[in-house]
Amino acid sequence: MNKIKFKLNSSGVRSLLQSNEMQAVLDKQATAIRNRAGVGYQQDTYIGKNRANAMVWAETFQAQRDNMKNNTLLKAVR
Repeated sequence: MNKIKFKLNSSGVRSLLQSNEMQAVLDKQATAIRNRAGVGYQQDTYIGKNRANAMVWAETFQAQRDNMKNNTLLKAVR
């Protein structure tokens, strides 16, 4: 068996990870997590240095308390 070597095109991978399609996938996942978490949670999608990122956080005091008590966001990710 021959060993195959390849070199990744890092700028190509970076453009793939920052693409609009990747942002759409992340936005869809963040929306699903936010909906499972309940009222008082917000989401955002942004482009970082190397890739697109999505985040969901507890915005209201009630949501923050609920998340601290029940790990709501962690359970919503599963």
